[in-house]
Amino acid sequence: MSTLRVTAEVLTIHEHPNADALELAQVGLYRAVVAKGTYRTGDAAVYIPEQSILPAGLIEELGLTGRLAGGNADRVKAVRLRGELSQGIVCRPEALADVDLAQAALDGTDFAERLGITKWVPPIPPTMNGDVESAPDLLPWVDIENIQRFPDIFAPGEDVVLTEKLHGSACLLTYLADEDRVHVSSKGFGAKSLALKEDPRNLYWRAVHGHGVAEVAAELAKRLGARRIGIFGEVYGAGVQDLTYGADGRRESLGYAAFDVSAEIDGTVHWLDPAELLDGRLPLVPRLYEGPYDIERVLSIASGRETVSGRELHLREGVVIRPATERYSPVTGGRAIAKAVSPAYLTRKGGTEYE
Repeated sequence: MSTLRVTAEVLTIHEHPNADALELAQVGLYRAVVAKGTYRTGDAAVYIPEQSILPAGLIEELGLTGRLAGGNADRVKAVRLRGELSQGIVCRPEALADVDLAQAALDGTDFAERLGITKWVPPIPPTMNGDVESAPDLLPWVDIENIQRFPDIFAPGEDVVLTEKLHGSACLLTYLADEDRVHVSSKGFGAKSLALKEDPRNLYWRAVHGHGVAEVAAELAKRLGARRIGIFGEVYGAGVQDLTYGADGRRESLGYAAFDVSAEIDGTVHWLDPAELLDGRLPLVPRLYEGPYDIERVLSIASGRETVSGRELHLREGVVIRPATERYSPVTGGRAIAKAVSPAYLTRKGGTEYE
């Protein structure tokens, strides 16, 4: 999941092909439907991204009462309006009437707190929950930004790798070589440096035991001379999320696929290629493309049918983009990594979004 920032942006306005009274305001590569004539290309306005929770007053001000997602009708979600995908909200809130939005766009000012906007936190089902303990040595997963919001993370022609993004729940495992100890956590708990106490009923521990992930991590630590090894995988199947890939999270056929590896060596954490280290040892997320970066190709590959089950049972969530050689990104302020999500996935009916 990406970070929440509510920022002013300079807009590019496009004609809506199916509605005379509507237009499309472009932010990055996202487009949000707006009333025709409200903005012109070059204007600055506030962009509220998907998965934002809006306060009641702002919802009423924007005329969105009863029109947002979630049980409280307060969550921003991608929708199709007259056939066009609309992602996020473009607006000029009254609370920012005294703000120079053009300058704020240059400064990158975050207005989330001022507007009372928070990030939606998915619910945690019982099988993904459990007793937790402090785990300051846990290697956490990172927030991944959407390439459509930040298209300059990669340079055109840069060698990249695209892996399929699976709709499950992230399982974080950290092996501590000095203690011969394992921490297992979820993305949500891991962000708080909390680990789940071992429990045979817990989804993540079941996946770790079922695939021998801890043993693989211990071998990697010895081979690499690492103090800590992090193996990050997706747990999936019926009972986990609405896209199952033919697996069943309630039985022994619980699905698991590793998507990343990190290692602390000589005091520095390195991100490593899971295909080089884990192929043949653990199931891996499918690699869909290796070659020069092209945004149109990335967005095309993000859509389609899943390849995990081998039977194309349902739609694809999207892809994760990485450089062929791990590097720092000044755009993200950390790893050069991003995701592209399928529009069909975003607008599907009855979807679940547990973390």
